[in-house]
Amino acid sequence: VQLQAFGGGVVQAGGSLKLSCAGSGIRFGLSVLGWYRQAPGKERELVAAITSGGSITYDEPARGRFTISRDIAENTVALQMTSLKPEDTAVYYCNARRMGTDYWGQGTLVTVSS
Repeated sequence: VQLQAFGGGVVQAGGSLKLSCAGSGIRFGLSVLGWYRQAPGKERELVAAITSGGSITYDEPARGRFTISRDIAENTVALQMTSLKPEDTAVYYCNARRMGTDYWGQGTLVTVSS
């Protein structure tokens, strides 16, 4: 199983960025998919998740600004981020959970400048 995340970069506060994650060896349509982030000196936290049935949850800081989506045919999951703030700066990781096992992408750095 491999997950590869991409799309990070440097963006000014108020800007937008879209992260994508492609999976191989695992069927995203049968998995719980999530985006997590880890800021310097902090623990990794859930940003958004989508279940195999399509139910979506967002952590409070992401609600209203971020949108998680998936493409089952392409086996990808995306995170559209808008109205970015400096506190959104972190390494973002995609995650797929299938039958109790977590699989992680390598992380992509998002830096929001003020």
